[in-house]
Amino acid sequence: MKIIRLFTILTLFISCNNSIEEKNPILFSEKNYDEAFQLIEYWLNAQKDYENLPGLTAMVGDKEGVIWAQAFGMANEQDVMSVENTFSICSISKLFTAIAIMKLVEEQKIKLEDPIDELLPWFDLNQQFKDSPPLTIKSILTHSSGLPRESNHPYWSWPDFPFPTKEDVINELKNQEMLYPSSKYYQYSNLGLSLLGYVVEEVSGETFDNYVTKNILAPLNMNSTKTYMSKEEYGEKLSVGYSSINREREREKVNFFNADGIAAAAGFTSNVNDLGKFAAWQIQLLESLEKNIISNETLKEMHKVSWDDELTSVTRGLGFGVYKFNGETFVGHGGSCPGYRSQLYLSPKMGISYSVMINSSGTNPGKYIQGIHEILKKVSVNKDSDSNKFNDMEGIYIAQPWGSETYVQSWGEHLAVLRMPSDSPDLTLYKEISKDVFKRVLKNGELGEKLEILRENEGIVVGFKSHQNIYYKSK
Repeated sequence: MKIIRLFTILTLFISCNNSIEEKNPILFSEKNYDEAFQLIEYWLNAQKDYENLPGLTAMVGDKEGVIWAQAFGMANEQDVMSVENTFSICSISKLFTAIAIMKLVEEQKIKLEDPIDELLPWFDLNQQFKDSPPLTIKSILTHSSGLPRESNHPYWSWPDFPFPTKEDVINELKNQEMLYPSSKYYQYSNLGLSLLGYVVEEVSGETFDNYVTKNILAPLNMNSTKTYMSKEEYGEKLSVGYSSINREREREKVNFFNADGIAAAAGFTSNVNDLGKFAAWQIQLLESLEKNIISNETLKEMHKVSWDDELTSVTRGLGFGVYKFNGETFVGHGGSCPGYRSQLYLSPKMGISYSVMINSSGTNPGKYIQGIHEILKKVSVNKDSDSNKFNDMEGIYIAQPWGSETYVQSWGEHLAVLRMPSDSPDLTLYKEISKDVFKRVLKNGELGEKLEILRENEGIVVGFKSHQNIYYKSK
């Protein structure tokens, strides 16, 4: 009897947890996300100012492509940022290199277990671990190769970022040695992915740029994506990059650079619209039996965890990072080059993708993606429902000296309150109980303290009152 009761309790617990997790799945075809995107736009624009970011762009997409995209701030000293502006996407470049490699694997021109020195006969980096397993394509894709992080050049060094040519990288291999035995530890390696770019060239007989453009970028209509930084587009379509913030709360303009010999690891430029196409292709391919650049099975293998590092808890697929946020699995990659930060996440299970690009160092686009995702998950309004029920109450309210500002907005049948600044937007919802009077909705659904909207004689909203304190509306 105790066993049966315990089983029943466990079943109820699991079903309750599942119902909580799936209470508000993101369904763009069934729900009205207008208010959510309104809130996201306010939040990103405000955070840009609080972080003193020059500019940023953001995208939400599904298998059809980009659903929402928006730009904030400045692309350079004169021009307002556009979603068409491109950025260095730095290490997101590795995803395209990985796909190029896996295409060659599918064509049986190489194998994942091939040692790198058999594909690149000039590879002469010192192997100090005599009992090490072979340094393979697969171990490089999973960053478990044991290779040094970088080639033997100071290309991340301020202010000039002297990136090497391919010849420079090759010539310095003999002066480098393995950090670890292969397939033992996680060690992120730009050198490793640069070598895979050279493998693409050796095996295909084409330049890396030609092969990737012809076989990946062009078929996906990623017309704004390049394998390099364009000097001609810099300061116009290609946004200008800025430094981390200094003590004067300023960001300096970063010198133009080109990744050159490590382009396969960090050289690409793109925009959020093109990464939306790239993500949509993956979501579609996962649902299809037809080959498109690579096969469904190969992409699934790339998204699957192939290396789980015990020391760092890092999980890697073949080229892709594999991430867990609040029990949800995403795949993708981040990019961090001088003056630029970018992030691409997609959920194979949910069929949704996100990208954020910032033309500044010293910031974290990933936190904005997580915030966007959490806002969208809170939506429960049906597609045909009206938006902005409490339109005249919406706006910014002064929260000084305790906080900078409080943002109030309609949220279906509720009023949503967001206190700023906030790296993680946590909405507080209030339910209307009478005209201009609301009560906070507690986590258990019960109602808490009162929030009262204050108006002038003409009916214009001038503030709100909560816990006896008044917060005036900003003009």
